[in-house]
Amino acid sequence: MKTSHIILALLALLALGGGAYALTQFGNTTDVAVDPMDTDTMPVEPDGGIGDGAEPLDELLGEQTPADNLAYASETIIGQSVDGATITAYHFGNGTEEILLIGGTHGSDAPNTTALANELRTYFAASETTVPANTRVTIIPTVNPDGLADGSRFNTNNVDLNRNFACDWSATSMWREQEVSGGTAAFSEPEAVAIRDYVAEVNVIGTIVWFAAEGKVYPSACEGVPSRASAELAATFATAAGYPADAEFDAYRINGDMVNWMAGQGIPAISVLLTNRTGTELQKNQAGVAAALEYLSAN
Repeated sequence: MKTSHIILALLALLALGGGAYALTQFGNTTDVAVDPMDTDTMPVEPDGGIGDGAEPLDELLGEQTPADNLAYASETIIGQSVDGATITAYHFGNGTEEILLIGGTHGSDAPNTTALANELRTYFAASETTVPANTRVTIIPTVNPDGLADGSRFNTNNVDLNRNFACDWSATSMWREQEVSGGTAAFSEPEAVAIRDYVAEVNVIGTIVWFAAEGKVYPSACEGVPSRASAELAATFATAAGYPADAEFDAYRINGDMVNWMAGQGIPAISVLLTNRTGTELQKNQAGVAAALEYLSAN
């Protein structure tokens, strides 16, 4: 399916999402306009995942190559977890416009997102030509190192980190049919603070965050429908990767979502949900990332 067709499909979904939407002309400088809607119906991480993480964690994650062995990588420690584990960002390229690729928000519940992020590090290390001119790609493989180490979806404070960001934050939210903690306040958890503070320091022009598991791509939105840029980014990634794209998910309530918070900061951001909790689908995601980088660097 052509990118333009997926974008039109996304807009059609927005227009049919319950009759509350009023779409303006989708021109070069016009976003989708909408009456205020309940952001409880705008989560980006659906239920019904496939796979139970049966593959041993060490086999799934594989060998993680240190940044100093990669051809032109640098790295920055951007924060620490509750237990003091470092949260590291790996950088490729020297441009002033930054594109973030993030995995490992849900620890051992989706270890393949960390594994994919580490595979993408090797992919970018292979050749500087994979990074467009004037941009820098930053990969954060693991937002939740404690959960990854401890066999948990949550951090050491038992907080779902993808409920701890300042977009429609609530002390409690949902994961499937289970009530989960969003923390004591937005950004109460050091892992979420690490992402927030890093984003504040650099010029982020787009973000891709991986979760599991559905095999679908979602744009971001905070207190509204996705911007034109987020919808186009989702369509671009989905077309290249061969994933379906959808405009919104309402199977259960999600508050304090990371990519939705980024949307509130004016950053085009998408959630990519891997098909299961074990495979990285590397070739699909390489294609999606390459297309997304081309789109972001040109817009």
